Formats: sequence, structure tokens, C-alpha cells
Amino acid sequence: MQRLALSLALLIMAAPVFAQSQAPSPFYPAPPPEQAPKVDQGAPLQGLSSPLEQDQQKVTRTVIDSDAEAQLFAGAVKVVWGRYAKLKGAKPGDVAVTKEGAVWRVKGRIDSVAPGSEGDWAVIDGVVERISAGTVQIRGEVAFRVAKVMKGTPCKVGGTLHFKRSGKSQVWRLAEGDNPCDGAQEMFDLVYEKPVEKKPVPAAQPKRG
Repeated sequence: MQRLALSLALLIMAAPVFAQSQAPSPFYPAPPPEQAPKVDQGAPLQGLSSPLEQDQQKVTRTVIDSDAEAQLFAGAVKVVWGRYAKLKGAKPGDVAVTKEGAVWRVKGRIDSVAPGSEGDWAVIDGVVERISAGTVQIRGEVAFRVAKVMKGTPCKVGGTLHFKRSGKSQVWRLAEGDNPCDGAQEMFDLVYEKPVEKKPVPAAQPKRG
């Protein structure tokens, strides 16, 4: 009996030692270290750049890869809005392509006057980043106000916009022209219009006596 009691006492005394010698397991992880490991000092926070900031950098110069395209686009004066273009009484809007130093700007608006669409409008405002053959790249936004969409709240597409022209067409259509609110294709176009040439008026011929 004394031997049994002595054996139990030895097991109880050895239990903590045995527990400490066990390897850590997923169920019983090792205790945290008394001191955290030392690490090198982090990089300074000054001078860091963000990809968002790069995207929002101000355009300081319009890059022209095609002089012929630039010359043609400079004559864009009309806005056509495909959503209402086929309605009776529809009329185009106006757009102005201007040059401010080395930067080209585009600003235009169309107010729908076709019956049933009065009060709806579309606008464009932006700067031209690049003009290449068949493509005009603009950074800005185009907004559409349609009474039956979002209760008349203007829906906008913004950022880098691409206006595409093909062949001998004199129309640049917004590639990102799907309305973000209802998914409809707005078919928003900028249209070149040849300036009207004023023919010189012939001088009056003196009457012969």
C-alpha cells in the first residue's frame, strides 16, 4: 500500500515536467515569447506616391499623334444624342473645342426638345489627353439626365473617355456610352461640321450709257 502511494506521488510530481517537455501541437500552442523579435526600422512615409494620384494628375499637354485627326476634330461643333435622335422634332446640341495653350478642352450640351423628352439633357466637359487616328481620348465626364431614369437624377460616366471615328465618318461616338443607371446605349456623338464658306459678292458693274 505504501508502495502504491509512493508511486502516485512520483507521478504527480513528474506531471509538470512531462507537460513542459511535450512538443507544441495545434491544440496546445507554445506560450508567447517573453520579448518580441527585433525588426529593422520601416521606410519613411514621406514621398510616397499613389496610383490614384497619378491617374488624377492634371493634363498639361494634349498629345497629338495625328495632325489630320486633330484638324478634323477641331471642327466638331454639334452634339447628337442617340436616345432621342430619331424622335420627331429632335435637334442637335452644341459643343466647343478650344485650345488653352498646349491643352485642348471640350465642352458641350444638348437639351432635348422632342415631344415627351423635354427637360432631359446631356453634357460633356473635359480636357483632351490624346488625339490619334480615329480616336480622341478625353479625361472628364459625360452626364445624362433622363426623367424616367433614377427619377431624373443625372447619371455620369467619368475618367478617361474614348471617342471613336471610323473611315470617312465625321462623327466621334463615345465608346463608354452606356448609361450607368439603366444600361441603355446613349449613343453620344460629337459631330464635325464643315464651316460655311462665304462667297465673295461680285462688285456691281457700272451701267453703260
